[in-house]
Amino acid sequence: MAQFTVNATRIDPYRNFKFHVLWDQKIVAGISKVGALKRTTEVVTHREGNDLSTGRHSPGRTAFEAIVLERGVTFDPEFLAWANLVYSTEGDGAVSLKNFRKDLTINLKNLQGVVVRSYRVFRCWPSSITALPDLDANANAIAIQSLTLQNEGWELDPAVVEQAET
Repeated sequence: MAQFTVNATRIDPYRNFKFHVLWDQKIVAGISKVGALKRTTEVVTHREGNDLSTGRHSPGRTAFEAIVLERGVTFDPEFLAWANLVYSTEGDGAVSLKNFRKDLTINLKNLQGVVVRSYRVFRCWPSSITALPDLDANANAIAIQSLTLQNEGWELDPAVVEQAET
């Protein structure tokens, strides 16, 4: 089991607005929102023939929920380029599934910009993209695109340790 150092002077939880996302070892431009990392394990209920009428519970299959990345619409082609690896207007024969999966890193930072938590997300692939949101001439908002990523699990990176704050 990994050893974590503890900053005994910190009592406040980290804020959720300082972070960055990496894929292909590069920071992805403009990410403004990352959906929650959520894992759910099914409960298998069973009982033996001689048990009381109450059941026993065991862990079953584990599932990882899709992660949604959001950012403002820009000229950066990364979202659409990745989504196009699993879809082509030329038909299924033009789709190359060779590199459609990527591992992500999501880094949470403290207020000084130091990475305090890092999560590795494995074998992600885009199942949905919103390239252009609803447009409204009467709105005063940013055009947001989103990418929904299926994944096969995530883990906390034990190499990232908490630093003493200044």
